[in-house]
This record gives sequence, C-alpha cells and structure tokens, in this order.
Amino acid sequence: MAVFEDVRQIDAGVLNVGYVDAGPADGAPVILLHGWPYDIHSFADVVPLLTDAGHRVVVPYLRGFGTTRFRSDDTVRNGEPAALGLDLVALMDALGIDSAKLAGFDWGARTADVVAALWPERCRGLVSVSGYLIDGQESGRTPLPPKAEFSWWYQYYFATERGRQGYDRNRRDFARLIWQTASPRWTFDDATFERSAAAFDNPDHVDVVIHNYRWRLALAEGEPQYDEVEKRLAGKPTITVPSISLEGDANGAPHLDPSVYGKQFAGRYEHRTVGGGIGHNLPQEAPRAFADAVLEV
Repeated sequence: MAVFEDVRQIDAGVLNVGYVDAGPADGAPVILLHGWPYDIHSFADVVPLLTDAGHRVVVPYLRGFGTTRFRSDDTVRNGEPAALGLDLVALMDALGIDSAKLAGFDWGARTADVVAALWPERCRGLVSVSGYLIDGQESGRTPLPPKAEFSWWYQYYFATERGRQGYDRNRRDFARLIWQTASPRWTFDDATFERSAAAFDNPDHVDVVIHNYRWRLALAEGEPQYDEVEKRLAGKPTITVPSISLEGDANGAPHLDPSVYGKQFAGRYEHRTVGGGIGHNLPQEAPRAFADAVLEV
C-alpha cells in the first residue's frame, strides 16, 4: 500500500501547507485536490501514473487536514469556498507555478472549479468529479425535496452544537460511515482507512469542517475579505478552460446529473461516467480512469 512519506511544508497565504511534490521539477504541473473526509492518499495510485508520463504532481492537504496549519492563531478557521480557492492560488504562487492542470473531487473539485472559473489563466485544464460544484449561500437557503434533504443529513447534524461535539469525539467513526455510504461498493480495508484518518487529527479540522457546512446554510458568516469572490461565485460563472467531468456509477453522495451542470462548461468539455461500482472517492477507487482524464484533458 503506497504511503506518501515525503510531505513538505511551505508558507502560502494564511497557511503553512503540507504537500507532496513528485515527478520531474520541470514537468508540466498537475495539482490534485482531495475532499472531505478524505486526504492526499486518495491519489496514492494516481500520482505514479502521472509522474511516469512526465508530469510534476503536487498534492496538498487542504486547510484543516494533515500537516497543513494556520500561520496565525488569530486567523478564522474558515471553510467557505472562496477561502479554499484562494488557498490554492496562494500555494501556486508560493511554488512558482503560473498555471497547472487542476483535478479533484468533493471539496477539492469545488476548489478546482473556483480557480478555473475565476482565474482561468492559472488553469491549463480541469478534471472535476461530479462536475460543476460552484454555488452560493442563497441557493443553500432553498429547500430540496425530502429524499435529497435526507442525503445531506450530516449537514444538519453539523448545524447543531450536539453535532459539532459528536463529530469532534467520533471523527474516525464518522469518516468511516461517510466512506461506506458515499462508496457503497468500495471494499476498503482498515489499513487503507487509517492511512487517511490520521489527517483528521489536525487541530483545526473540526472548526474548518463545521464552518464549511454551516456557511452553506447561511448559519455561519464568512469573512469580509472573501465577500467579493463569493459574490462572483454566486453568479455561477462559466468555466472556459478545457474540462472533463467524471462520475462513478455507484456514487452514494449527493450529486447532480451532468445534464444539469453541463451548460456551465463553456469551453471544450466532456463528461465520463466510470463504471464498475465506482463511488464518490473516484481517484482512489478508479485511479487509471482519473489519471487518464488528467492526461487527456
């Protein structure tokens, strides 16, 4: 089982980011972005496929995960999309990467979408699991049909203090449950789970996660410095860079049909459904399909 042992650290914006940097230093850069509740090891089998093709591959821990830390105790442990998008831009600046292919799933796909939409000059190509994930707080206020609301049960749990305490006390059990329900046909073992679960011991993890989901429901405020970016995102900007969206045929997490979001991709665009019982954690469950999309976008 592959484990990323050479995790580096770099100051980037408000964070000191933990990241893997693999492959030739002069290779065309690719940045891979994980989701919640996952970590950089979702890409453990993807990275060698890309480095063997000559790419430089950067895989950062998002804020609140792994070895990524806030540089100041006074910084708000903010999980809103604009903050994560600007984290990515700051990391690229710190690493001297002008533009890169961006690829991810869950929070990582949303973050890649944000940068591709608002700063297309930084994105050579986009691979996004579950497609276009940009949204604003206003849409979060709109009730969904009961079946759809049911799939977001944890969002409402996190809206309560009971939920916050429950998540803090049961991070591993909670994550394992999400892995099982989001990928019902993925038979991961304990070692695979524990390899990623260590990332949830980050001291800022609970604060960032709870803020992320409360912000979506307008139950938590964002920070003023991100207001202009969030305003632009609320307008659902189109993505003009070459893009491939992916979806597993057994994704148990909330997701839209590509026919709903396809119009948001205004450049060269293709959707691929990955068969074989593939769930939400697509790069870990189907690394070859994910890597092929990155290579071909």
